Amino acid sequence: MRILSADAPAADVTPGSPVDDDLLDRLYAHPGPLLRLNFVSTLDGAATGPDGLSGSINSPADHRAFTAMRRAADVVVVGAGTARAEGYGSAGLPLVVVSRRGVLPETLRGAEQVVLATTRASGMDEGEDRWLCGDETVDLAQVLERARSAFGPHVLCEGGPSLAADLAAAGLVDELGLTWTPRLVGGHRVEHPRILDGDGLSLRLTSRHLLEEDGTLLGLWRLTR
Repeated sequence: MRILSADAPAADVTPGSPVDDDLLDRLYAHPGPLLRLNFVSTLDGAATGPDGLSGSINSPADHRAFTAMRRAADVVVVGAGTARAEGYGSAGLPLVVVSRRGVLPETLRGAEQVVLATTRASGMDEGEDRWLCGDETVDLAQVLERARSAFGPHVLCEGGPSLAADLAAAGLVDELGLTWTPRLVGGHRVEHPRILDGDGLSLRLTSRHLLEEDGTLLGLWRLTR
């Protein structure tokens, strides 16, 4: 892996410098409160591969960035649909699963450090591992507040596209980590959504860094306010 650009590198690096795991951790580190989205995409903008899963379009380089972002985070937030489709298990750090209907994927039932964030309309009771945030729809600002209070300030959201779009529309997102893998899948948006799948948005971002390995590009951007 090599560095192509960085706005405030964590070390004295120049374009073309190699990136080991120590430097990668420093590039993705962030002190204080943060909500970072993490996605992988094909070159034609699909967030999933031919099988409808993101795992089929990632690469070894993307996996390195993925694990670095998890190491930097205090808690992971993910939509129940994505957790179900991708077969989420224990994340190795606290995991908050967002579900309007209050249904936790089977692979996560009984797992440690898993919280279900749902609505009062779900009919569930509030508990240590069940947060009622909102009436008919999940109050995402409340989810983030509770996640930070319970686990720490650095929140990593791993999708899916609908949850990410809602977080962005609510003005809650600070950064986007996006990997482009050198693949094309074609198809229609309903089969292969983009990384944000919701109402139209117009947001500006500035580059923090851009890395490359075997044709995979790894970018980190900060939203401008």
